[in-house]
Amino acid sequence: MDIFIQLARDSGIANLGLGNLLMFVVAGILIYLAIAKEYEPLLLIPIGFGAVLANLPLAEMSSEGTSLIGKIYLEGIENTELLPPLIFLGVGVLTDFRPLLGRPLTFLLGAAAQLGIFVAALGAFYLLGFNAQEAASIGIIGGADGPTSIFLTAKLAPHLLGPVAVAAYSYMALVPIIQPPILRMMTTKAERAIDMPQAIPVSQRAAILFPLVTGILASLAVPSSAPLLGMLMFGNLLRESGVTERLKKTAGGPMLDIVTILLGLVVGATMSAEAFLTTRTLGILVLGAFAFSFSTAGGILFAKIINLFLSKEKKINPCIGAAGVSAVPMSARVVQQFVSDETNGKVNPLMPAMGPNVAGVIGSAVAAGVFLALVG
Repeated sequence: MDIFIQLARDSGIANLGLGNLLMFVVAGILIYLAIAKEYEPLLLIPIGFGAVLANLPLAEMSSEGTSLIGKIYLEGIENTELLPPLIFLGVGVLTDFRPLLGRPLTFLLGAAAQLGIFVAALGAFYLLGFNAQEAASIGIIGGADGPTSIFLTAKLAPHLLGPVAVAAYSYMALVPIIQPPILRMMTTKAERAIDMPQAIPVSQRAAILFPLVTGILASLAVPSSAPLLGMLMFGNLLRESGVTERLKKTAGGPMLDIVTILLGLVVGATMSAEAFLTTRTLGILVLGAFAFSFSTAGGILFAKIINLFLSKEKKINPCIGAAGVSAVPMSARVVQQFVSDETNGKVNPLMPAMGPNVAGVIGSAVAAGVFLALVG
C-alpha cells in the first residue's frame, strides 16, 4: 500500500497546479484556432502542443529541462539561433519578389508598415517600464513575422520568448480579423475603387540580381540583419536561378517542414505557467496588438501620402499599404478580399498587394537588425 501511496504522490496528477491547468486551456485555444479556424495551423498546433508538454508536472519537457526539447531549444535557438534563419531560407524559396520589382514604389509601403514596431517598442520602454532589450523584443511583434520575433527575442530577452512568439504568431493568424476594420476606417470608397495599372514586366536577370544585390546592400548597411536576410535571399536565389530544382524543393519543402515542427515545439515549451502567467505577458499581448494595428495603419497612411504626389492615372490603392506587414501571403489575400468585396469584384489588387507584402519581410528583418545594433 505504501508503494501505491508513494507512486500517487510522485505522479503528475498530484502535482498539478492551477497554473498548469490554465496553460492547458491556453494551449487548447491555440490548437482550436489552428484546427477549427485554420489560423496558422502549421505553427499553432506545434506551439500549442509544446505548451502542453511544458506544463506536465515532473515531466521535464519544458525548454529549460534536459529533455530532447530542452536540447533543441538550447542548440537551435539559445546558443546558435539556428532555426529562425533556416525558416527564412525556406521562406525565400517560396517568395516571389516579382510583384515588388514590378512596382518598386511599393517597397516604401513595406518600410512604412514597420511603424508599429517602433511605436510599440517606445511604448513598452517609456510607459510600461520594460528595459530596452525587452521593449525591442516586444516591438518586433508589429512586423507580424514569427521567425524574426523569435530570432530577436532569443538574443535580447529570452525570458520573454514564449509570450512574444505567441503574440507574433497569434496576430499573424488573426490578420483576417484585425485588418479589415482598420482598412474600412482609414480609406474611402473612392480610394478602395482605385484600380492600379499593370506592373512593368520583370526579366529573369532582374529576378536573379535582386537577391544578390539586396542581400549584399542590406547586410552591409545593417550587418546584424545578415543571418535573416542572407538566408532569405539565398533561398530566393535558389528559386530564381532555374538550375537548383532539388535544392529548391528541399529547402522549401521537407527542410522547412522539419524546422517548423522543431521551432513550434520549442517555442511552446517556453510557455511554462511560471513564465507565461504574469502581468507582463498581458502587457506584451496588448502591446503586440497595438504594434500590429499601427503597422497596418502606417502602410495605409503612407500610401495615401504617396498619392498626393502622383497623377490620377498612377495613383495606388492605399489598401495595399496594409499588406506591408510581413504576414505573407495572408495579408495580401486579406487586402484582396476586402477590396473585392467593397467594389463588388471590380477591383482585385492581389498582385499589387504582394509587392509591399514581400517588402515587409525584408523590412521586419532590417528592423530586427537595427534593434540588435542599437541595444544588443
